[in-house]
Amino acid sequence: MAKRRIIEIDRDLCDGCGLCTTACAEGALELDRDNKAVLVKEIFCDGLGACLNVCPTGALKVVERESDEYDARAAYGHVLRTRGKEAAGQVHGIGSGRDGRSDRQLKAPPQKEAPHLGGCPGSAACEIPARVAAGEEGSGKSVSGASELTQWPIQLHLISPYAPDFKRSDLLIAADCTAFSLGSFHADFLKGKNLVIACPKLDEIQGYVEKLAELIKYNDLSSLTVAVMTVPCCSGLNRIVERAVAQSGTALPIQKKVIHIDGRQVG
Repeated sequence: MAKRRIIEIDRDLCDGCGLCTTACAEGALELDRDNKAVLVKEIFCDGLGACLNVCPTGALKVVERESDEYDARAAYGHVLRTRGKEAAGQVHGIGSGRDGRSDRQLKAPPQKEAPHLGGCPGSAACEIPARVAAGEEGSGKSVSGASELTQWPIQLHLISPYAPDFKRSDLLIAADCTAFSLGSFHADFLKGKNLVIACPKLDEIQGYVEKLAELIKYNDLSSLTVAVMTVPCCSGLNRIVERAVAQSGTALPIQKKVIHIDGRQVG
């Protein structure tokens, strides 16, 4: 037994929605008699935090503690019994179980694209291919101008700090209104960056500092940019990010961009 990353559940925050139980491809979570999320077995949890993307209350987080190692083969068998062959084919790391059997020996279909995480389809994490982001012919886009968005989800409540897209990325944290006020937002601000959006006035911001601090600490970011509006409430996002950087223990500098409500960049 060694220290590793594993999910932790705050029972007081859990509202029993059950979204995490379907978001976890390894079947590591279920609802107990009290309608609260619990770990079925620690060896089923891969510690990657896909369930964080769908939890509406912030009841889930990934911690580092002593635990038995994640066992892909055991998780595969569990999902095969409880959800069937198709679902079992989406288990992370199938073929890397303790007996070293290959994917073919486990009779799992090859994984050719990111799995659907269950729960709300709009919360499923995915990478947006460059050809779609660039608006190439045949991509289905009907708008003028290229999108520079490269990952999903983007709302701070829904993202996982451990999503692989954020690793060593240039991160843009933008207030919700900025993209609507600045017509060149994609070209001037978003191009080449990963995106997180939030509204310090309308969002339930409890846990925002902690989540951003973990994202910054875990991902060795190349740069951090914050884009806000000139309206007073937007300054709250700057404070959240500043506190998160301080809590992360890093010396990552914050580049600040300010947009006027008439669409001018003023800072």
